[in-house]
Amino acid sequence: MTVLVLGAGLIGGLTAHLLAERGDRVVLADVRPGTAPAGVERWVCDVTHASALQDLMQTHRIRDVVHTAAWLSTAIRQDPLKGIAVNIMGTAHVLECARLLGVRRVVLASSTTVTYTGFASHGPAPIEEDMPMRLISDRPASIYAACKLYGENLAHLYHDLYGVDTVSLRYAAVLGDLNNITSVPGRLLHTLVQAGRNAQAVALDDPFLVWGGREEFVDARDCARANVCALDAAKPVQRVYHIADGQWHSLADFVAAVRCVYPHLQVSWPPNLYTGFAGFPHQRPAPSDHRKAQSELGFACAHALHDSVAHWAAMAH
Repeated sequence: MTVLVLGAGLIGGLTAHLLAERGDRVVLADVRPGTAPAGVERWVCDVTHASALQDLMQTHRIRDVVHTAAWLSTAIRQDPLKGIAVNIMGTAHVLECARLLGVRRVVLASSTTVTYTGFASHGPAPIEEDMPMRLISDRPASIYAACKLYGENLAHLYHDLYGVDTVSLRYAAVLGDLNNITSVPGRLLHTLVQAGRNAQAVALDDPFLVWGGREEFVDARDCARANVCALDAAKPVQRVYHIADGQWHSLADFVAAVRCVYPHLQVSWPPNLYTGFAGFPHQRPAPSDHRKAQSELGFACAHALHDSVAHWAAMAH
């Protein structure tokens, strides 16, 4: 039997590597051809094509699925219908194929952004997975967040109605490969690393790259480990988990972490920032509660912010 990892981006590739390294047979599928980690089979498959996905899963006798294939916010804003097709219908196809083929477990990559619009009414206690949110005034503030929340709801329903064993992981803002930038935290880290390497002063004036208050981040390597833990968990009762380390950081903290690598880095940004991370309207009131990920998945982050910044900066071309 085989594990299927959908999406050959950074987290998907790291997940496939971890699974193969421990001896699992792994198929890594993506809409584009490309390379794969050692011991991993790479196949082309578009999650928006349900029949092709089902054929792939039947051919390889897929036991488990880790679904990371998605369009991020910037791409969705440029082509919303395609992004919705990938993020919503692609997820629906994954869940339906799992139902039809009797897959053991499906792990879905979700996002902490599904909680962002509830920040204004949340107190200082750690943010629980089942946080109270108003259906209208606290609706998702981006198509990406709306897609991720919809995916979580679909996963719940496929579990409740059809018995499909699903686990959704809400990654904090992911830090990773600076050679293939597709995310807001990736753009920010890339901007600072390039300025540090080139000994150039940089002014952060893009509203998506600055924030007031504090935000939480997670290393892509920890996201991959969380995926594996979610596959292995004996009793994932809650079924939705925050993947974060319980720490949160100001923009000054983030710059200081990069300055540990490039001591002469010079950065300026606007004063009196009132928005949250990535242009969302509200500042984070607290870190995410990650205790359920520890108790039910056996997962805890291994990489703090300074470690992540140093590692991915060293890996950048």
